[in-house]
This record gives sequence, structure tokens and C-alpha cells, in this order.
Amino acid sequence: PLPISVENFLQYVNDGFYSGTIFHRVISYFMIQGGGMTADLKQKPTRDPIPNEADNGLKNKRGTIAMARTNKVDSATSQFFINVEVNGPLDFKSKANSREWGYTVFGRVIDGMDVVDDIRFVPTDKANVPTEVVLIKSIEVN
Repeated sequence: PLPISVENFLQYVNDGFYSGTIFHRVISYFMIQGGGMTADLKQKPTRDPIPNEADNGLKNKRGTIAMARTNKVDSATSQFFINVEVNGPLDFKSKANSREWGYTVFGRVIDGMDVVDDIRFVPTDKANVPTEVVLIKSIEVN
């Protein structure tokens, strides 16, 4: 069986959920985040949150894809981020607290890091929101 994070992401993909969402948070030397908001910055309704699987042995390396979440450990839904640098502080360390739990890596970019790098350097406002829409037209399973 696939990890819960992978199943969750694929379900959103197969439902067409990501079509018309945006990369709404871009921090050039950290990550690009998307998969949950429309172009007018409205949050899309999601399914229930999934358990955090950050203790799966995978690291937040450049080009990996991880589940975004709130400060609550088991709060990931549809939003994901692509690490544009090595982000060791986001890796699982222990189950002691939310920060040490880390962020679940569930995939990696196998083609198109040049596009990711283009996105990471778009102009943003003070809240790290791109000043021009960075639209996800669609995501599909090959």
C-alpha cells in the first residue's frame, strides 16, 4: 500500500482539485507552497486532515515535495511545498512537539526544476505572496 500522504495527494490530483490553484507562498531560498488557494486567495474546501508521516526517513532536500501543515502535527490536507534548498530544520527529529515532528516528504520533482527555480524568484509582497498569479493549470498522473 502507498503511504497516506501519497494516497491523499493522488486523490486530490484525480479529483481535479489542483486545477486553478496557485503557488501562494514563495520564499526564494526556502520553498514554494501551493495547492490550496484560488487566484483570488480564497482557500478551497478540503477533505479531512491526514496523519503526519514525517518519520518516514525522507529528508527535506532540494526538489522534494512535502505536505504543508499548520502548527498542529496532523493538520495536512491539500497544500504542499517544493523545497528549493536543503531544509534540514523541517525534517523529523522526534515526536516530542510539533516543531520536532517535522514535515512529511512524499515525493520529488523528477523533471522541471527549472520551472520551480523560475517560480522561486518571482516578485512577492511582504507576506511572500507572488505579486502576479502563479497558476497551477492542472496536475495529472502519468
